[in-house]
Amino acid sequence: MQEKTIRIDNKEVSFKSSATIPRLYRLKFKRDIFKDLTKLEKAYQKNESGFEIDDLEIFENVAYIMAFHADNTISKTIEEWLDQFEMFSIYEVLPEILELWGSNLQADIESKKKLVKVVEK
Repeated sequence: MQEKTIRIDNKEVSFKSSATIPRLYRLKFKRDIFKDLTKLEKAYQKNESGFEIDDLEIFENVAYIMAFHADNTISKTIEEWLDQFEMFSIYEVLPEILELWGSNLQADIESKKKLVKVVEK
């Protein structure tokens, strides 16, 4: 489990990534977060022409679900949550979220490797 606080529009917003995120995302948005984040990361890396509308929606969904996972007292709808910000820059927040997601995946891989070593002994 990884956590990070990011300043958005002069507000401190906590985000959390853990093994629960894919399930929460699937239940809330009926989509696969692994596919969505792969698409979003590719769009971010080739960012010459900006993001498409569906990329922005994926970004907002991922940001919301990670924020909700960190603090389940936030708004119950993504629209209400986003409405608290005047500015929410994908260019500032997305790299932080991708890093948080990546560090959680790396931690998960490392713990599985340790478990395999213990089981093999």
